[in-house]
Amino acid sequence: MRVAVLASGSKGNVTFVEAKGKRFLLDAGRNCKYIEEKLQSINYSLKDIDYCLITHDHSDHISALKTMLNKNAVGIIISPKALYNIDVLDDYEHIIMCDEEIDLDGVKIISIHSSHDAVDARNFIIMEDDKKLAYITDTGYINNKYFKILKNADIYLFESNHDIELLQHGPYPAWTKKRILSDVGHLSNQMAGFYLSKLIGDKTQKVFLIHLSETNNLEELALETVNNTLNEYGINFHNIECAKQNERTELVEI
Repeated sequence: MRVAVLASGSKGNVTFVEAKGKRFLLDAGRNCKYIEEKLQSINYSLKDIDYCLITHDHSDHISALKTMLNKNAVGIIISPKALYNIDVLDDYEHIIMCDEEIDLDGVKIISIHSSHDAVDARNFIIMEDDKKLAYITDTGYINNKYFKILKNADIYLFESNHDIELLQHGPYPAWTKKRILSDVGHLSNQMAGFYLSKLIGDKTQKVFLIHLSETNNLEELALETVNNTLNEYGINFHNIECAKQNERTELVEI
């Protein structure tokens, strides 16, 4: 399994994953020109992409979909309810419904509900043999019924959206702050650390903190808070990196 976050933040989110020779994008929230440039920097192209997993219908996760589909007949993996809320997905020949679990020639994809103010928002777990990647983003909390399947992933792509103090004292209007802090908003740095303390296991090799707010967070603050929270719960894990809005991460292979 190979993984690189191509972009992560409020302006757009997209991650590349390769498993068993199949190439995936997790969301498509930057324009195709940007995605193509970042893929080429790791010796791939949009033409190499077989599937795109869509978490929900907000523009920072689907803005490239229409153009991408015009360029390449990529398979779109999405929940049934979310499908009907995205106008550009009208070519049902290339839609793959994933309400709970599907198997693509040995790549298992498990869809779990996230808690976000979007129609049937989902997060995903991708499994290749004994390897597991967990993609957790745009959620106000994680239901503990998912802890078992999320536990001890090799790689976590984990939302660490905001610092609570920066958000509360920042420029956003009161209703936006309330939304972000709500159960249908986004995970704070502190909550990211708390959940990771319950999930990181002996197989875990890498954590990418994703969807950091440019207004209400700082990379060093996210890393400090998550690391301190892990330490408080007795978790000695430090291979944690913040994904960026306009730069790709390293290509990680497990």
